[in-house]
Amino acid sequence: MNGATDPTNGGSTATSGIALAGDNLKITTAAWERFAAGDDSVQGVRPEILMSWYRCREEYEVDPGLEKAPAASEDSSHTIDNDVVFAELGGLATTAATEVDGLDGIVTVADPDGRILASWGSRRILHLAADSNLAPWSTWSEWATGTNGMGTALESHRPIMVRGPEHWCRGFHPWVCAGVAVRDVVTQDPLAVLNISCWKTPLSDDVLPWLRKVAAATEAKLRQRAYDSGAMLAASITDARVPPGTPLTAVDPAGKVVLANSEAAVLLGTPADTPAYAPAHRWTPQLPTLPRLARRAVERARQDPHWTGVTQVFVPFLGTPISVAVRPVFAATRVIGLLMAFGSPGDQPPFGGSSGDPLLGSPPPPPRSFPARVVALRDDRWVLLDPREIRYAEADHNNVWLTSDQGRLLSATRGLDRLERQLEDKGFLRVHRRFLVNLGRIREIERGFKGTLLLCTDSRAHETVPVARRHAPYLRQALGL
Repeated sequence: MNGATDPTNGGSTATSGIALAGDNLKITTAAWERFAAGDDSVQGVRPEILMSWYRCREEYEVDPGLEKAPAASEDSSHTIDNDVVFAELGGLATTAATEVDGLDGIVTVADPDGRILASWGSRRILHLAADSNLAPWSTWSEWATGTNGMGTALESHRPIMVRGPEHWCRGFHPWVCAGVAVRDVVTQDPLAVLNISCWKTPLSDDVLPWLRKVAAATEAKLRQRAYDSGAMLAASITDARVPPGTPLTAVDPAGKVVLANSEAAVLLGTPADTPAYAPAHRWTPQLPTLPRLARRAVERARQDPHWTGVTQVFVPFLGTPISVAVRPVFAATRVIGLLMAFGSPGDQPPFGGSSGDPLLGSPPPPPRSFPARVVALRDDRWVLLDPREIRYAEADHNNVWLTSDQGRLLSATRGLDRLERQLEDKGFLRVHRRFLVNLGRIREIERGFKGTLLLCTDSRAHETVPVARRHAPYLRQALGL
């Protein structure tokens, strides 16, 4: 699966921060040695690298003395979308040497588990890479191999460069690498990763923009496929044989609503009879357990195409659980979403008269409780916050900023949806697609233009949080207004 290209010469200063040379290299090496020995306070390390080191040391427990990447497991499931992305990235990888100026390196394509599927490069670089097992059928996920271009890109939502001693494992310190993950445009799960690595040489300034362009072009094709799938999901509602008046919705694999009839829209808190084909326009249901239920159901349907299931979901504004029957929707052999029909507990499931799979015969398990402290980052120090210190959280793409009694800090948890799940039993409420607010820190409520609401969490600084119209009823209910 390897293809050889003629080696090229040249190289320019690496982007994304400090070059791999001189005093900067010594500073990073010293910081790595202290952090690997257990010190939490280190200087001169980029936040994204420090967060990765933290995961490798505290969560994954990767040996920093590792010299080679471990062999990959033979078990690896993937979907048609994975195959589409693998083929696309494989074609683009072969052009990297001509499109990235001064590249004398190895280009790899890996699956969502960090398993390298193919590599391209000069014979010299391929030979050097073999010493680190930077080759097909080895695993370069963070949990297996620590901070590196492929594994850290799988954890990130943007291209990442890892230089020399920024790698968590000492055996990879001679390498400089840059990677980008291509993600499912519906679930945001990674589908594949493209990576470029050089031996003891800074990567060109062209690398990160080129990787960003590759990911954007590939995900644009996936968005068109997802739009078509959304149209098929919406059409499946008209083919569903359910009794008149049954609350019925079609959701995508992430639990976002593509279409809901008027009865279901009341339960979900979404517009009625309004299809949303494009992933970016789909509706977020006001049922916290629905995304988790959708993911479980999709996994089960991939194992058994004839599967249907039943369970119960808690509806906040009713204050009670109701039954829901689930049936997968396919495009050929691909699960593109689910039909969900709601009813009263004990109702006969509407899909084919089946009682459904017992896997979903009871409500999903309660979410795990969030630890007593919320981890955030100030410069290059970890800050441990009591949730009560946080007034609100604001999303900036996949970064989350915490406005707290200790200042504005970057959360170690990436993604507002993930932070919301972690804080759901700590008195926090989602009031906007970009804002999560601590209900206990609301001091005043202001009425804005055309009835909009603004939450004041610090009256002295006039610190306000906007409330989206569709979240306003849940806020009023939570505050007893």
